[in-house]
Amino acid sequence: RVLDITPDNPDVMASKVDIYQAQGNLHEAAKLLENANTQTDSDHVFATKITQLRLERNYGEAVRLLQARLAHFDFHSQHFKAECQISLALTQNVAGDAAGAKVTAELAVNTLEQLYRDQPDNEFVAASLSKAYAMVGEKDSALKVAERAIVLLPSAKDRAWGPGFEENLALIQTIFGEKSRAIDTLSQRLKTPGESNVYQGVAVLTSALLRLDPIWDPLRSDPGFQKLCEEKQK
Repeated sequence: RVLDITPDNPDVMASKVDIYQAQGNLHEAAKLLENANTQTDSDHVFATKITQLRLERNYGEAVRLLQARLAHFDFHSQHFKAECQISLALTQNVAGDAAGAKVTAELAVNTLEQLYRDQPDNEFVAASLSKAYAMVGEKDSALKVAERAIVLLPSAKDRAWGPGFEENLALIQTIFGEKSRAIDTLSQRLKTPGESNVYQGVAVLTSALLRLDPIWDPLRSDPGFQKLCEEKQK
């Protein structure tokens, strides 16, 4: 209804896309994202476009868009640019280009380490840095900083944003093959509404996202994870 009232508001449109993606309705999400491109001003809209392509497993197009945006877009901050580099690294990794992912992530590490030194109590910078460390294979650093983000903003303190940092830890655990820990973390996260740290704009992690997203593929053969992917009937 809000989209009908403000059809030209990109962030309202992106929020509608977030809902469709969380429901696993990729067909409707794709229709709304038809015109999103490398010069789309809204970081939220662009992020949902990349998520859409990843959920569709259209890695080639996602990599193309991310590389073009990094080459030509005027980012609002260094943190936003580093987030785009992390998104590219994650996409390259699930596409099988581990070497390319590492090179890309090293660029993000260089930026985020400085930001983290300047803002050691910024949980969002910490979470971003943990993903960048994971993509370059620095397991201890990645887990340490991911856990630091949770300490900085625990779910008990902030029920809106706190749970997202637990979800971020689950992604780091998944990347490094800590399957049982990742599944335990995700199981708890599914029971806790809150803004996602992995999916920008998504208000809750869903079984549909776990089922569709290749970033969780390392967990897919585990019966415990398969149970998490089942639709929860209200």
